[in-house]
Amino acid sequence: MFLSIDAGNTNITIGFFDDEQEKWKHEFRISTKENLSLLKLEKDLHLFFLENDLKIEMVSQVGISSVVPELNPILAQFCKEFLGKSCYFINGKSYQALEVSTTKPNGIGTDLMCNVTAAFERFSQATIIVDFGTALTFTVVDDQGKVLGVNIVPGLKTAVRALFAHTSKLPEVDLKFPKSAIGKNTIESIQAGILHGYTGLVNGMLETIQAEIQLPMKIIATGGLSSILSNLQNTFDEVDRYLTLEGIRLITRANLKNR
Repeated sequence: MFLSIDAGNTNITIGFFDDEQEKWKHEFRISTKENLSLLKLEKDLHLFFLENDLKIEMVSQVGISSVVPELNPILAQFCKEFLGKSCYFINGKSYQALEVSTTKPNGIGTDLMCNVTAAFERFSQATIIVDFGTALTFTVVDDQGKVLGVNIVPGLKTAVRALFAHTSKLPEVDLKFPKSAIGKNTIESIQAGILHGYTGLVNGMLETIQAEIQLPMKIIATGGLSSILSNLQNTFDEVDRYLTLEGIRLITRANLKNR
């Protein structure tokens, strides 16, 4: 079983890939905002292993993508002490073993490069990867696997929290579509503004990118919030919540195969 660990600004996501069935079987998430400690990580994972009838000795390899450097020592120690395994941290040199490439290997987040790797492995053509996370990102890859660039805007929850934090009367609301695009009360007004507004943002960004690139392009969405904008589902060729985890697995194995 392969473990992919995706350490992001909001959550650490750990995915469990079953090598025999060749599919992702389990997923564990823990917040990175709550003074995460090694003890808490080990305690929560121990319970998760028990609840899902998993055994530590089933883990064969561990790959990590981290955009939160201060968490790296904790994650490395967790792998060593809890899993009894060394781990592979994806870095700017990791992409030399891949078909995909970027002119700034240390200037693009490893999570985005994991998305690129998994998407190009799947489609082998020009692709836009829309990642709905703490930030909403659009990563553009040409038909040779080269990253052309990335667009970044605040994510859905980030936008809602910004309204809540910087206004005295607006409440923090759940991210669900209201019945109307025209808000009838404060909560519906925020939901309509954010969700319908971001729908337009995504459609507009994709249209602008495609008009500029002038290549047949696949569009794939990922990220924990990728299912919230349900009216966008027909916009994407695929929605794959495991895309980053799959990229971590592919990059790690490409770099460790000769070791």
